[in-house]
Amino acid sequence: MKTGRTRASGTVRRKQIKAAALEIIFDEGLKRLSTKNIAAHVHLSEGAIFRHFHSKDEIILSILSDLKKELLFPLYNIAWQPNVPAEKRLEDFMCFHFDYLKKHNGVTILLFTEATYQNSNFLKNELNAFFSHIKQYFEKIIQDGINAGIWDKNLEIDTLSSLYIGMPITMSVEMKLIADTFSEKKFCPQMLDLVYRLLTIPKSQKETYAV
Repeated sequence: MKTGRTRASGTVRRKQIKAAALEIIFDEGLKRLSTKNIAAHVHLSEGAIFRHFHSKDEIILSILSDLKKELLFPLYNIAWQPNVPAEKRLEDFMCFHFDYLKKHNGVTILLFTEATYQNSNFLKNELNAFFSHIKQYFEKIIQDGINAGIWDKNLEIDTLSSLYIGMPITMSVEMKLIADTFSEKKFCPQMLDLVYRLLTIPKSQKETYAV
């Protein structure tokens, strides 16, 4: 009969390593992210970390790969969902986005700050592309609503999408600094209400649409 602990599979170990990396980023800051610190969090030797990832950058790139599959693709599907009103898509889009980031605390800090500390052009390009996609998907929904006559046609969509991109930072700061009072359930409705207020058609425009 076999005894002792069962060794985790490579897939499980990689997930544990990436989860530990995000936990370190959120709890201790990006400067504390190192293979040595990650190894301590998952109770492995640093050599064991290198059996799964060749470097810290490779861990980060693997997290970005996960983000594409787990966040970008679903957001794309929401934005381009046929026969669904823009208001419904906007709510689903924002709440899915924020819910994912709440479940993966360190992602927001990683995305917004890692490029500052890295000299890797490849990594910077990856992060750039990530944000560009989210803005594009968000703007798609807004433009559809404007075309349908439900939102302000004079709205500067690029300005609104830039504001939206900054909302995860607000959430991350609140989760970090006022964790005791931060309400996960209220955050999306509050941000959604703010966006709706900015999208509201002025009375004069409503009269124009009516004509």
